[in-house]
Amino acid sequence: MADNLIQKKGESTWYVRLAVPADVRAAMGGKAVLIRSLKTGLRGEALERRLAILAEWKAAIAQARDRRANRGDAWKDPLQAAAQDLAQRVREMKIAAVLGEKDESKPAPFALKSPFKTYQKRIPELESRQEEADRVIAMTGIDGELAKIGFENELASAILIKRLGKLHELSPAEQAEAQLILNDPKAHNPKSPVTAARLKTYREFRESRGGAPKHVDQQVGKMERLSAFLKKEELPLNFDTIDAWLKSLDRAPATLSQYLMAGTAFWKWAMKYDAAWREEYKDKVNPFLGHDLPQGGGSETAGQDREIYTSADTSKLQNAALDNNDKPLADLITLGWYTGARIEELCQLSKDSVINVDGIKCFDFPKSKSKASKRVVPIHPSLLSTVDRLARDTTDTFLIPTTSHDHYGKRSHAISKAFGRLRTLAGFSKLHVFHSFRHTVVTELIRADVPDALAKELVGHETGSVTHDIYSKGASTKQKLKAISKLPTLTSV
Repeated sequence: MADNLIQKKGESTWYVRLAVPADVRAAMGGKAVLIRSLKTGLRGEALERRLAILAEWKAAIAQARDRRANRGDAWKDPLQAAAQDLAQRVREMKIAAVLGEKDESKPAPFALKSPFKTYQKRIPELESRQEEADRVIAMTGIDGELAKIGFENELASAILIKRLGKLHELSPAEQAEAQLILNDPKAHNPKSPVTAARLKTYREFRESRGGAPKHVDQQVGKMERLSAFLKKEELPLNFDTIDAWLKSLDRAPATLSQYLMAGTAFWKWAMKYDAAWREEYKDKVNPFLGHDLPQGGGSETAGQDREIYTSADTSKLQNAALDNNDKPLADLITLGWYTGARIEELCQLSKDSVINVDGIKCFDFPKSKSKASKRVVPIHPSLLSTVDRLARDTTDTFLIPTTSHDHYGKRSHAISKAFGRLRTLAGFSKLHVFHSFRHTVVTELIRADVPDALAKELVGHETGSVTHDIYSKGASTKQKLKAISKLPTLTSV
């Protein structure tokens, strides 16, 4: 049969036949042998027709092997997590049975309506246990309950292996390894305990608690980088490895502190909501605490105070934007000078954001970064004509037109990049950022003897005073207009 041709008993038709290698049988529908009729009784024609079919089959086998090679052992981590969860549920059920308790909020892995009869056809290997299964199902009392729980566990494991084998195209050897992991979750030691399955659950938890998408992405991303480091270096999770990881990042101390906070947030979640993690690290301290952060590294401006813009600097930036035919950017710079608002706050301003309070035209800033960011600020007299023009010319209600926004819905993404390029071309340092206008406005207000609490109210900062932040309704619109009007007027461009 070197030519892969066979004839069935009593037939003259030729068939092409190919044995499927054991490692890809799951991917080939569980078949050990592939057979197809060549629809001819002539051997010469059969030899010719078989070639295309054999090529098709061999290509499918090669593709299946590629898929298995690419997925590697990725199936083991979620299987281990499932095995640990199943083992925990079985333990709880047995304890409840012994104590005569029943927690309706934690149902059994599978219902007890003769489960072996229900799944016997789909899982033939259980057929040999049918007689014993029937006996156990008929048992009563504590022994019967415990036996039923044991059979349920066996059934759940068998179904899980069957589904996993089909989903990941596991070879017989891999299915045997999967069974070992189900029997003893400790049989598989992930290269990193911060597994993809855990991070998925952690993300879902954070999102369910109202976490901002960008913040959640950042927190999960930091843990993904830690996991990659532990896998690459083949290190366990402990204080020393976290210290080594921090040093490998070569970031500024403030940034490293954010990584540690992300790690602590994940650790606290896992210790509270992940039973397997809680068991594994029950006698361990949080490895993200107590680090003396390495100095240096990070960007050349890390730790340095941002520069402020003078009126001359601002006029220079406006002119540079206009020379570049970027009127929206020039208008954004003007708004930044006269408000000290965050760049995204300014990009979110629309016609509806311009309101009248006590006969004074104001910006109604919605809540963004903090509770104090929601505020009503009078429009500087020198800014009124610009705001009127922007409101009149807008095509989408927003005062500042932008060409795109990022996947978090921020409208300032593209124009922020444009400002960075403009600043550099205009000869300003990296310490001059758009946020510097915020520093500029606060500085100018203080120098104009505007009270600290009022200055913070205008730019959307908490004052730190319980009396003011909790009980006070803040300054009047007239008082705020008088204060904001003290900002110097720019030379027209």
